[in-house]
Amino acid sequence: MPTIETLKELFHQAVDLETGIAYHVLVSLMILLIVFVLRWLVLALVYRRTDDVRVRYHWKKTSQYVAATVAILLIGRVWFEGFQSLATYLGILSAGLAIALKDLVANFVGWAFILWRRPFEVGDRIQIGSTSGDVIDLRIFQFTILEIGNWVDADQSTGRVIHINNGAVFTQSLANYSKGFQHIWNEVPVLVTFESDWKKAKGLLLDIANRHGADLSDAAEKRLQQAARRFMIFYTKLTPTVYTSVRDCGVLLTMRYLTDPRKRRATEQAIWEDILETFAANDDIDFAYPTQRFYDNVAEGKPGARAPSTTGS
Repeated sequence: MPTIETLKELFHQAVDLETGIAYHVLVSLMILLIVFVLRWLVLALVYRRTDDVRVRYHWKKTSQYVAATVAILLIGRVWFEGFQSLATYLGILSAGLAIALKDLVANFVGWAFILWRRPFEVGDRIQIGSTSGDVIDLRIFQFTILEIGNWVDADQSTGRVIHINNGAVFTQSLANYSKGFQHIWNEVPVLVTFESDWKKAKGLLLDIANRHGADLSDAAEKRLQQAARRFMIFYTKLTPTVYTSVRDCGVLLTMRYLTDPRKRRATEQAIWEDILETFAANDDIDFAYPTQRFYDNVAEGKPGARAPSTTGS
């Protein structure tokens, strides 16, 4: 049977333990109350001074983050004051913050990655995911681009400014128009009729492509040699060319040439104007377009490929 002294000792230990827990709980509640009141006073002062919804929103979000951080630090010191090492407490705190603020941490790491690896810089034209544009700002948590494309043709600016989280560089595919040898390939398809002299048309288109892209090819070759030191980029041919294929309503001649990413629409316009003037001066070349016609194989087909006549001799 336990003695009275033993029971008293067990009672005092229990009281001391409960008193310690109650003290920590009471102090934690007081800290939460004080932080809440201070945040409420700050917001009340802001709301009294301004009616701007944006200003109120920013103060509300900022005070929320600050209050949560201060409360975690103070309450953590209360409950973990028994830890001899501050590094242990900071490690636990960092792990908790990394979980609670994982998006902010990912954006911060993305910012560090952008500065270190430089997948793009301010001024570069990029496409990340389905969004394309020129990078105009880079900050700790977000970067900003001036949008191109979308409802506007040929990579022209839409005028919209888009903010993208830095963490997107880890989850979205990223294309940089300005890296490598700083040029892109562009193609202009030209469809001529089957009756046209397509060989002559191909030669004329190649002359036009060379007039507009030969000088750029020389510059691209020099930049390609520089880019090959860093990237595994190689091309056997950088000069303009014209490819031949057949479509249901004519012969498709596709011009392929190098251009500056920001001048794609201007060069394409100049090439098309040159094509229109050249084809207008040649009676044996005509553009093709979807049409409907009746074809008499017996009368119009090649002699060796005509169907046998069904009329009596």
